Amino acid sequence: MRHHHHYDHHSDHGRHDAVDVAGDRALLVAVVVNALLTAAEVAGGILAGSLALIADALHNLSDAASLALALFARRVARRPADAARTFGYRRAEVIGALVSVTALLVMAGYLVVEAVGRLLAGQPPISGPIMVVVSLIALAIDAATAALTYAMSRSSVNIRAAFLHNLADAAGSVATLVVGFVIWKYDWRVADLIATLLIAAYILWQSAGIVRFTVHLLLDGAPPGVDPHAVAKALQEAPGVLGAHHVHARLLDEKQAALEAHVVIDRTDAPQLERIKRDAKRLLRERFNIAHSTLEFEYADETHPERCVEEDVVVGH
Repeated sequence: MRHHHHYDHHSDHGRHDAVDVAGDRALLVAVVVNALLTAAEVAGGILAGSLALIADALHNLSDAASLALALFARRVARRPADAARTFGYRRAEVIGALVSVTALLVMAGYLVVEAVGRLLAGQPPISGPIMVVVSLIALAIDAATAALTYAMSRSSVNIRAAFLHNLADAAGSVATLVVGFVIWKYDWRVADLIATLLIAAYILWQSAGIVRFTVHLLLDGAPPGVDPHAVAKALQEAPGVLGAHHVHARLLDEKQAALEAHVVIDRTDAPQLERIKRDAKRLLRERFNIAHSTLEFEYADETHPERCVEEDVVVGH
């Protein structure tokens, strides 16, 4: 039986490795496609005189960079823990997502400034037919790239940031397509500026959630739905536990949480310490989905505030 379990363990690793390699390959294809699309849209935007088309091209350029960063971060995050990074490199993907979204915010600011400048200076001639053709090509490529990253986006904030780039690109391509038809038929050039501002607004809106989550995680924020006071109260339900304080919960990455706490027991229960610890850890795992917990045990007759030297207490004595 043990030999069979060993085989299954390696088989699981093999499946995970195959999924990782397939995911890396999909991201690499998406990087190349977005880089080529950027060049095509820049050329089309210059020929057509369309700021909205150039805006969409810049968004595609940020997509290519975002996807390349996502690919690099995925590979770094898979490195095992070492003496310098005892928790491993799992947060590399989170940092990659934050850098990616920061680039989006900078790009959105540039588009707003450029659109306002054109609005004040007056719109140059714009070719509607060129906008329509280039936008149709861009929309098809954006949809294909989004399809490549969609499955992975559900399990990684890093890939989710890249996927949102793709969705914004697709929305931008739809906007430039509509604008192209409007300019082609009615020569209403201000539509180009309106589309540019809408693309910038959408970028800002979609970035807000990822920025909020990544900053929360990097600041060692508590896992969603885990209140330290509720954890301290729940721990008292474990057999042998009289109380808990100095409860600190944080996210290790977007999937795993860790917790540290001081747990108070009666001195007479010292022989049952291992059982009490095991029950407390099981409670944390089953009720709060915290699999990584470090519990420091104290005796009730020795628990005094002056004995604890920890600062930044959320759940005190």
